[in-house]
Amino acid sequence: MHLARYRSLVAVVFFAFALALPQPARATDYTDLWWATGGVESGWGVNLVQNEDVVYATFYVYDAAKKAIWYSSPMFVTPTGSHRGTLYQTTGSFFGGAWIPADVFATTVGTSTFTPTSATTGTLTYSVNNVPGLPNVVVVKNIQRSMFRTIILGGNYVGTGVVAVTGCSDGSKNGTSIFDLDPQVTQNTSGQIGITLSFGSSETCVLSGPAVQEGQLFRITNASYVCTSGSTTTLNVTANVYEVKATSVGIEGRWFANTGGGCQENGTFSGVLN
Repeated sequence: MHLARYRSLVAVVFFAFALALPQPARATDYTDLWWATGGVESGWGVNLVQNEDVVYATFYVYDAAKKAIWYSSPMFVTPTGSHRGTLYQTTGSFFGGAWIPADVFATTVGTSTFTPTSATTGTLTYSVNNVPGLPNVVVVKNIQRSMFRTIILGGNYVGTGVVAVTGCSDGSKNGTSIFDLDPQVTQNTSGQIGITLSFGSSETCVLSGPAVQEGQLFRITNASYVCTSGSTTTLNVTANVYEVKATSVGIEGRWFANTGGGCQENGTFSGVLN
């Protein structure tokens, strides 16, 4: 059965690894350039840069006189998963002259909240209380990651994967395993991406389909997910592949699939470019 034969040995390795080096589960990294959903308001945007549970936002927007104005906000994660913080209006020295620290003023003007609705979309809400002649101004925008260039993912990588299987009617198939695998990624000009995961010499799985790039992230909805062992097909279902991202040294990504018998498979992979 798909992946089951690896579990007894690999689970021991994974357990020992977990004891030696505990790792928290990593949430989505929202670092990217964001703008209004659908790109319908090109000309303004917000940069989100995430460090652990803090998302720092810098806004490029305009005041009532249509002149550029500078806002920023360090937003801290809340129990609901949104990020909330104080909004500052900052002024400083002329960029073409000497920088004078005494010129810098960061004035509290309101609050800001970023509420993710997915890895690539969210709602940005911010209030500004110092607009001349106006009461407190509240802005609510649906935003998404913005893309400038197609990111090249294709290549051969050396890496590992973690697969968590839950919900199986046969409880012996449930569990979490770590695998030594070497992702091979193909990418063509029409947007088709194929990700081959080689589980040693015993099983090879291919996730493939038309990919959508959203900022730094790619997703393949209803990807073909086929695994073979020699000439035998061990799995042939669809999967959702998401948060596939080029890193500074390679690639990383996730997938989810219903693999039969009530089993739900959540996988992650990462690799260094070979």
